[in-house]
Amino acid sequence: MAANPKPPMESSSGHSHVYHAKAHVLTGELHHPIKQPIEHYGEVVLEKTTSDTHIAQRVHETSIEGLISFRSGHTRVIGTLVENKKDIFGADHAAHVTLATAVVEGFNVLDILTADRIVAQVSTEHPLKQGSVPKVTLLGTRFENLRIAGYPVEVKLDLEICGDKPGGDSPYLTEKAFLGRVERQLKSPKGVPKGLAKHFNDRLTSIDMLKKHANGRAKAKQNGYPKVQCSIVKSIGPIPIPGVKTFGNVIFIPNFGRVALGELEVGMERVSGNGFSQKGEPQYSHYFTLNMLDMTLGCPVGGNGKGPGVSSNGQNGPG
Repeated sequence: MAANPKPPMESSSGHSHVYHAKAHVLTGELHHPIKQPIEHYGEVVLEKTTSDTHIAQRVHETSIEGLISFRSGHTRVIGTLVENKKDIFGADHAAHVTLATAVVEGFNVLDILTADRIVAQVSTEHPLKQGSVPKVTLLGTRFENLRIAGYPVEVKLDLEICGDKPGGDSPYLTEKAFLGRVERQLKSPKGVPKGLAKHFNDRLTSIDMLKKHANGRAKAKQNGYPKVQCSIVKSIGPIPIPGVKTFGNVIFIPNFGRVALGELEVGMERVSGNGFSQKGEPQYSHYFTLNMLDMTLGCPVGGNGKGPGVSSNGQNGPG
């Protein structure tokens, strides 16, 4: 479901903006014992939308071949202009605001991984006064009663992993403090097995490349634009089940597979066809994509699944 593109709308202050956002409850694919795609349940999309928009969808009780189920889910995306807003401290929050939310309730995978409620939520604020880089907020994101084989999983989240909006309208991808936090996070897991090392090493390689450009604008790579892949998970408490191990935000469960919690991707993508002038420098949209569960299932059920997941970004026009 997507809003129809419209000509860029200007605020009374002369600023224009294009909203982009997505949300879904669950998606993926089963490989065995049956082969079946998992549709984008509850997917809602804001795409090249320039007017105030609110799209919501609710998904009722769902069972995927009795292997993965949830009691209910809902999603929403919002794009809106807030022209006059100051908090109690007098800080100005006038901005084009985009909010993406995805929620799943009564989640169950093979009666092993369960949760009462999981919420993914990302909000971006593009200031009216200047710049194209937004402030990002993950407030509302959480796990409620996440369990493995009935044992509670204590997950501490770092909803401030992105930090404050970089100064001088610099991208997050060249912000030294942000890159440093992610690098420390990726280096912290101990005893990572060979089969999981690539998960962390590839991300560290990207950080090393971005740090080289931390004094200027992030550079495009041959196969796309740079991105940071990290997690909003600060720590996972002990899980008293034989063979279950944690490595950073990843939980390995014997005879089940592995689950990465709170996967966050921060990146830039070149945009075109949004109604703004394409003269001068290339135009970029700064995006933030969050998946609360990224599951790789092994035995006896093979497949993968992601969700609930959200993505929020957007682009200011001239003005």
